[in-house]
Amino acid sequence: MLKLYYTASSCSLATHIVLEEVGADYSTMRIDFATEQQKSPEYLKINPKGRVPALVTDKGILTETPAMLVYVAQSFPQARLAPMDDPFFFAQIQSFNSYLCSSVHVAHAHRMRGHRWVDADDAHSIAAMKRKVPESVGAGFELIEREMLKGPWVMGDHYTVCDAYLFTLAQWLEKDGVDLARIPRVVDHRRRMSERPTVKKAIAEETA
Repeated sequence: MLKLYYTASSCSLATHIVLEEVGADYSTMRIDFATEQQKSPEYLKINPKGRVPALVTDKGILTETPAMLVYVAQSFPQARLAPMDDPFFFAQIQSFNSYLCSSVHVAHAHRMRGHRWVDADDAHSIAAMKRKVPESVGAGFELIEREMLKGPWVMGDHYTVCDAYLFTLAQWLEKDGVDLARIPRVVDHRRRMSERPTVKKAIAEETA
């Protein structure tokens, strides 16, 4: 059985949603950032990076959301959340998810985790990073709106793991100060995702 280590309101929600979508037999373990449980010796044995999510499988432990998403999708091919026989389409999925992970999420993190890039006592630099977030995150989502969102779903007419990941990061738009009027298709995608029973179930478990 799979085991997902997660924190509420974090990127772990994407994998949580996909586990529900494929009907996996899985369990969850909440990691409490408020008490810095992610830095505990017990959790560092699971994920030495000290972050979430982490997914325990029968073959070992996976970290990094793009890797976890495609692992779950390929482990449950009947759900058709990632292509098994189209290398180019699969690479497009990887490209989109990598952009969310390496660019959009990093820009978002500047609002709360400036200490990752500058000294924690460098208040001026941390404040400057926070001020930049509406612009940098907004630019990322505007690119998605304009160039990457191909249809009702990220990849067009077919729902994939990309949709769970985009929805998860779109949960933070308001707090990041992004102008929603500039990304109406992303906002509509978020609304439709929020209506899926699998999404509702994953969110309910994480916020219980």
